[in-house]
Amino acid sequence: MERLDAFMARANAAYYATHDPFADFTTAPEISQAFGEVLGLWAAVVWQSMGAPDPVLLVEAGPGRGTLMADARRAIARAAPAFGSALRLHLIETSLRLRTAQAAVLPEATWHDRLATLPDGPLILFANEFLDALPIRQFVRRGEVLMERFVENGRFVERISDSPPGDGPDGAVVERNDAAQGLVAAVAQRVTAESGATLLLDYGPAVSAPGDSLQAVRDGKPADPLSEAGTADLTAHVDFAALAEVARDAGASVYGPVPQGVFLTRIGLMQRTGALARSQPPARAAAMMASAQRLIEPDRMGRLFKAMALCPPGCPTPPGFEA
Repeated sequence: MERLDAFMARANAAYYATHDPFADFTTAPEISQAFGEVLGLWAAVVWQSMGAPDPVLLVEAGPGRGTLMADARRAIARAAPAFGSALRLHLIETSLRLRTAQAAVLPEATWHDRLATLPDGPLILFANEFLDALPIRQFVRRGEVLMERFVENGRFVERISDSPPGDGPDGAVVERNDAAQGLVAAVAQRVTAESGATLLLDYGPAVSAPGDSLQAVRDGKPADPLSEAGTADLTAHVDFAALAEVARDAGASVYGPVPQGVFLTRIGLMQRTGALARSQPPARAAAMMASAQRLIEPDRMGRLFKAMALCPPGCPTPPGFEA
């Protein structure tokens, strides 16, 4: 018997060590080249607002194949060469399989298993579809008692929790992501103490709400998250309200969350896609514009996905988060 977060951590570690996750799902950088490019330019503007420190760490947590950062680096080299010269590229990745893929496109990077081993100094950190894969705990209130979910033989088993039952409705599932909260607290402390910014892009509600959001994808299709551990990608919705509270408690200023479609529109995703499409044949240009629309349309990825930024107190409002 394992607590759910231990089961999820073990299952995802095995999955990412032995599978190509992009055979099961597609993330925003793989959908549109312009996504990584406009994030690179976002980082360049933020760097200038920080006083253009040299050196500065440019970090990505969970960089996948390295596509986002490769696209960002290309845009930075073209539009902000001073930032390109100042940045030092660092990637937080535990999968040796994915590190090999990342090294093919980002050979200058330095890799880390965790945030704590990054060098000191100002940093700009991206986490795109990273927090959703961190292990969650689930609780269910049964009258005056709070039960926690464990996994045994492919099914949930409830055990009494030491935590108070809270105010949630009887029988409702409440999720808590201790790993995500710990990471966000550490990042918030880091940018507050040493200057910098963090951009979180992921899916989940803007307001905390009860419900079971644990899901699995195996062979590109929805699957039972409790069966065949290590053969499917397990994720859960990100609780942005809880993370914002943790970040503020750690001393950071929090911007957002705002819908991803709003954020990407404000920082110029469609304009950049249009510029790229102008040099392409008509069919390819139409496909590029359709891919970008997929990221911003409310009924696709534009509303469910959110963007949130963490900065030191008193920092200028980051691009895309203007009221």
